[in-house]
This record gives sequence, C-alpha cells and structure tokens, in this order.
Amino acid sequence: MIIVTGGAGFIGSNLTAALEAAGRSDLVVVDRLGTDDKWRNLAKRELAAIVPPEDLPAWLARHGDTVSMVFHLGAISSTTERDADLIIASNFTLSLFLWDWCTAHGVRFVYASSAATYGGAADGFDDDGSPAALAALRPLNPYGWSKHLFDRRVARLVAEGRPTPPQWAGLKFFNVYGPNEAHKGGMSSVVAQMLPRVVAGEPARLFRSHRPDYADGGQRRDFVHVDDCVAVMLWLHERPDVSGLFNLGTGQARSFLDLATAVFRAAGQPPRIEYVDTPVEIRDRYQYFTQARMDRLRAAGYPGQFVPLEEGVRRYVQDFLLAPDPYR
Repeated sequence: MIIVTGGAGFIGSNLTAALEAAGRSDLVVVDRLGTDDKWRNLAKRELAAIVPPEDLPAWLARHGDTVSMVFHLGAISSTTERDADLIIASNFTLSLFLWDWCTAHGVRFVYASSAATYGGAADGFDDDGSPAALAALRPLNPYGWSKHLFDRRVARLVAEGRPTPPQWAGLKFFNVYGPNEAHKGGMSSVVAQMLPRVVAGEPARLFRSHRPDYADGGQRRDFVHVDDCVAVMLWLHERPDVSGLFNLGTGQARSFLDLATAVFRAAGQPPRIEYVDTPVEIRDRYQYFTQARMDRLRAAGYPGQFVPLEEGVRRYVQDFLLAPDPYR
C-alpha cells in the first residue's frame, strides 16, 4: 500500500489521482474531511482506506507490513495560524513519528517541506540540506518554522550517520496552484482568488510596490503548477535511489502582473488591473522575489519540463475553475 497523508488536501489529492491513474488501487489517505466540500477532492478515487491522523499509529500497528511508501503531505499549512502548539503537533511531531516508523520498517518516505522555510531569503533560495546551511535560515511565521524544524532534524540525523528510511526526500514547495484547492479559502492560490472578480467584470487587485526597484505588480514569485509537483513525486516513486532535500518550483520567477494577465486571457477578458497598498501590518515582511534554485533536483536526474505559467493558468481556469465539475 501507499500512504498519502493530507491526501484529501490540495497537493495530496492531485497525487492520489495520479497514483490511481498509474494503476494503484491500494491507496490509503490520512486526513480529516470536516463538514465542508473537501471530500469532493477524493470523490472520484478508489481508496483502500481513509484514516484520521490521530488513528494512524493504531492503523500502522495493524497494517504496517503492507505499506511500501509514505508521501507525507499533511500539515497545517496556513501561514496566518498562530497556535504554535497545534502547528508543532501536526507539522513536526507527526513528521518525526513517521520518519522513525519508516526507518524502523524499511519504508520509503517523501515529505512536504516549504519555501516558507527560507523566510526573508536574504541569501537566496539555495536548497543546501546541510545542518550548517539550514541553521542560517530564518522563517518568518510558525508554519515556516515548523517545516524548517523538521528539515533540520532530518539533516542532523543524516549528517551523523543515523538510520534513515531506505529512501527519503523533502520537497520545498514554492507557490503551487491548480485544481482541488477550493477548500483552502483565503489560503488558495492567487489564480483561484482572482478569477471570480475577472468573471464578474471587475478589475483584478494587485499590491502596489513600496520599493523603487519594483514596479506596481512587478513583485515576482516562482509559480508552479500542481501537476509539476505531482510529476516530481511520481519520479521519486520510480527512483528509490534518490534521496535529499530539494526545491520544487519552476526555477523562473514571474510577476503578479504576468499572472493576472494570464488569468484574464484564460477567461477571455481584456486585462483590468487596480493597485492597492500592501497592508501596513505585513509591509515590512512582504517578499518581492522568490525563485527556486533547481540545480540539485536536476543533478539528481529529474528530466521533466515545467509547465509555462500561461499554459498552466489556462489549464486550471478553462479545464477546472470554469468547468461544470471543477474537481480532478
């Protein structure tokens, strides 16, 4: 069996769909579905089990000998969540439990880290996984810190030659967009939040620049389509010899104005943009540039090409957001 924690969530449900398309019917999703429409992310899937996170240790005690790989994508991913105890329990303690369990049982382990671990990224976005390099990073919120904390623990165990899973990989996801993120609400991608205004004939709203070296809307991010993230994870599934900590973006930063223009084009509307001040409470922490260094993943042998922004936005808008059934 393959376990996907967070398998009902955004990236997890897309991975689950891809694994099923590849012929796997022995998929176990570890997640909470709640009372909203999150279940729709899994409505088309054939699953062996859905396990609440708190029941996972007991489930593994009964069925662990059938598990071949764990994709650990479940987390509290809100960058505005302030309950640090809750975040640590979900994002660090559970991750440690799964690392130890996979190590003890010889099970391969791929986990979600985040570009939020870079914080202000004063020294760039180098996915150097050594203890010394990780110690220099300064995440800006509890979510980023919790992910960074686990990256550092893994790095220390590896550096000391301690036992590890037979394959392990951490993926520092950058700005991911694509289908099955409706349940995220205000934490969904800019594409998903912008489209309703575009369809209603209203202008898209972008932050005004408060720096002289960036034009309004010129702030840049490494926007990566969820299909590319899934492709990397499927590649890792086929390459048990590859381990390490890797960035997962496209390696090309694009502006929010580029993104907005792509959304208007995909919706068949002429671009209309209005600029608003970046809120004062986040202005001093607002990032103007993110771009993943992708050379380590390439050096490990990943051959895939990443979806260009305009094509990725077109697929997402036309094939999902504007479709009668927006779910994968």
